[in-house]
Amino acid sequence: MEKFLPILQIIVSVFLIICILFQQRGTALGSAFGGEGGFYATRRGIQKKILWATYFLGAAFVILALLNLVF
Repeated sequence: MEKFLPILQIIVSVFLIICILFQQRGTALGSAFGGEGGFYATRRGIQKKILWATYFLGAAFVILALLNLVF
C-alpha cells in the first residue's frame, strides 16, 4: 500500500495534466474573423466529457493526496 498510492497518484496526475491541456481556451478561430458567438459557450460532445474527466481526476488526485498523508 505504501508504494501503490504514490504510483497511482502519479498516474492520475499525468492524466489530469493531459485533460487540462486538451481543453479549449476561449472561442474558436472563427470568432476572430467576425463569426457569431459570445464569450460564454456551452460545452458539447467531447469538450463536456473532457471537462467531467478533469473534475473526476482532480477529485481523485485530492483524495489520493489525503490518503498518502494518512497511510
